[in-house]
Amino acid sequence: MFERKPRIAVDMDEVIADPLSKFISLYNRDYGVPLDLQILPGNEVYHHVPEHAKMKLYEYINEKGFFRDLAVLPDSVEVLKQLQEKYDIFIVSAAMEFPNSLQDKYEWLAEHFPFIGWQNIIFCGHKIVNVDILIDDRIKNFKDFDGRKLLFSSPHNLLLTDYERVNNWKEVAEKLL
Repeated sequence: MFERKPRIAVDMDEVIADPLSKFISLYNRDYGVPLDLQILPGNEVYHHVPEHAKMKLYEYINEKGFFRDLAVLPDSVEVLKQLQEKYDIFIVSAAMEFPNSLQDKYEWLAEHFPFIGWQNIIFCGHKIVNVDILIDDRIKNFKDFDGRKLLFSSPHNLLLTDYERVNNWKEVAEKLL
């Protein structure tokens, strides 16, 4: 009888991809005013922009191409390759919230994570997935999830203490390999 590997679902934004740096770069380009790179714990990036520019952040994220050239978070490629030997890895992104992101995210994954096949990429609204471990930066995605929850650190979640936390991909490797 075939025994399946444990399954891990991995979020994209702020877990393997870095949209925060892109927001900051676009904001600095459009407004000519440096945006503080140090986002305070518990805050979202929009908490650090003037009121007149808050909607601009939503315009950026809804533009075709926004997600295509995001930076890859350090060590994510190497650790996911290693994890794939022991686990079935699924990339799970609530991409339906931003329909223009679908092709961008798919092409980004194909470029940076070619070892994860299209069968293991899930673009969805709610992250209702049948996996053993979920690595995400948003606790709303843990709501109805019964498996092991790993909260990936991002400025907006740094004040939360009720979850098992990982600050980077080296810590993910320490916990799961």
